[in-house]
Amino acid sequence: MNITVYLGARTGNEPVFRETAAEIGKWIAKAGHRLIYGGSAIGLMGVLADAVMEGGGEVIGVEPQFFIDDGFLHEGITKTIPTATMAERRLLMMEMGDAFIALPGGIGTLDEISEVIVMAALGKHQKPCILYNKNGYYNLLRGMFDQMTEFDFMTKEARGRVIFADTLEDIRRAVGDLQDQQE
Repeated sequence: MNITVYLGARTGNEPVFRETAAEIGKWIAKAGHRLIYGGSAIGLMGVLADAVMEGGGEVIGVEPQFFIDDGFLHEGITKTIPTATMAERRLLMMEMGDAFIALPGGIGTLDEISEVIVMAALGKHQKPCILYNKNGYYNLLRGMFDQMTEFDFMTKEARGRVIFADTLEDIRRAVGDLQDQQE
């Protein structure tokens, strides 16, 4: 299964963020999944890719050419797919993914997972959209989605497609449910 992960190109200021990226990477490799991510060697992105590769997993990076030109490419990953734009990157990562996970990150992470959530809300895919809420990182966004639903700007069905996972077990369960449906 292709697991598309969106996460920070920075490591953040709490050690738990690095630990979380490594934890997800180890799980992806051990479970025999393939990582689809942004292709960079820096920040949590590099931590995640390294953990998958250390576990013997496959890593596909989708990286805009301008980031490659700026030297951000992770040279050790299995395969790199260059794109011309961020929009092309987002689309390709979405097309390749069987499940989507957002780890802690900045505005780029939010941009990428938001597009996946919008497409799920529009019924364009039935794939899990998971925000790893480690240490409450996505609590405010969860509250915002709940408020959108309360004020009828988001349907209950669309809200139900967004999974806020507090543990790796929550993620495994959401992805495992998908595997069960595919078999």
